[in-house]
Amino acid sequence: MLIRHSFKIAYRALKINKSRSFLTILGILIGITAIMMMVSLGNGAEGLILGELSGFGGETIAINAGQEPSGPTDFAGALYSDSLKDRDVELLRSKNNVPYAKEVEPMVMVSEDIAYESETYTPTILGGSAEFLTRVFNTPVGEGSVFAEGDIRQRAKVAVIGDKVKRELFGESDAIGRNIQIGDFKFRVVGVLAKRGMVSFFDMDELVIIPHTTAQTYILGIDYYHEIDVVAESIDVVDQTAADIERTIREAHNIDDPDKDDFYVTTTQGAIEQIQTVISTLTAFLSSVVAIALVVGGVGVMNIMLVSVTERTREIGLRKAVGATEGEILQQFLLEAVLLTSIGGLAGIILGGILSFLISLAMAQFVAPNWSFSFPFSAILMGLAVTSLVGLVFGLYPARKAARKSPVEALGYE
Repeated sequence: MLIRHSFKIAYRALKINKSRSFLTILGILIGITAIMMMVSLGNGAEGLILGELSGFGGETIAINAGQEPSGPTDFAGALYSDSLKDRDVELLRSKNNVPYAKEVEPMVMVSEDIAYESETYTPTILGGSAEFLTRVFNTPVGEGSVFAEGDIRQRAKVAVIGDKVKRELFGESDAIGRNIQIGDFKFRVVGVLAKRGMVSFFDMDELVIIPHTTAQTYILGIDYYHEIDVVAESIDVVDQTAADIERTIREAHNIDDPDKDDFYVTTTQGAIEQIQTVISTLTAFLSSVVAIALVVGGVGVMNIMLVSVTERTREIGLRKAVGATEGEILQQFLLEAVLLTSIGGLAGIILGGILSFLISLAMAQFVAPNWSFSFPFSAILMGLAVTSLVGLVFGLYPARKAARKSPVEALGYE
């Protein structure tokens, strides 16, 4: 029997029992919809995070104080580690130690509110080189200018503020030359960053940059750094530069065992690979959990097909009596099972795409402006393949049972 004839018979059988077919399809639809949403949202999250990381520059290497964190509490502990100091910066700037280092800039992080007259705001405050940070984060100054290296050496109380900080404190008034309060000290605003948004996990519009020397001396009261950023000469030498950095700091800190490092080095590419691995693993795990719904749907398909075989016993006997082979009967019922699951799968792919798009719009509107909708073609192929496989696996037993029925017994079945 031709496939198109089998298809017509299968379609007619499903159409006769519309309610039963719909309920059977529903289990597959829910499972595929959930998996499609997991894949789409996982790709969206990965794209957002990698986009933020790429804004930091592929040649940039970050050296953080403390041991590499293994949990949320470790990040807080790193802020109190005093392992990175001026001596480390000078050693890293030496071409004898790190030959491919083009720039080496230390940074500290300040947790303070800022104020202007009666207005207060809680921004992200970084102590470092404004010229370096604006260049690395590709954020130009919209008004005024960045403070100079001389201001860093002299521990000047100057600040470059983000666009949102300016609007929150000064409204539409000019901020250049005004004094803002950070901690117990007044800082003169010398520059306002152009509106930029999120870059590498920093909202540049909410950023305040002050000289790291000023932050260390007057606000934090420390003589160490939270982070040192090194820019390699090219992406090709990033791994070599990272290795040179580790060797140099270990020698300076008299560390023989890498497990006892009091610092950790992160490259943009390394961070990207780690995040890709984590998100892919999480997406696969969540998809496997959601796939339980497909198993439940598959059991429903098997159950309905067994009922269908029982109801159509006389039809099977009649077809065998007029010459239908076991293979043709098997093909017929397998096709019905695959058709059931494929319809559910196709509907699930469409519904999953629509829901993922709506959720992506909501995420972009209320959570992360840079969140983008992603629904890869490979996910569609995977959805169709999985539903067809479910139809074959869970339809095989009922189809074999139908194919092996004796035509004599089947014709006499009441």
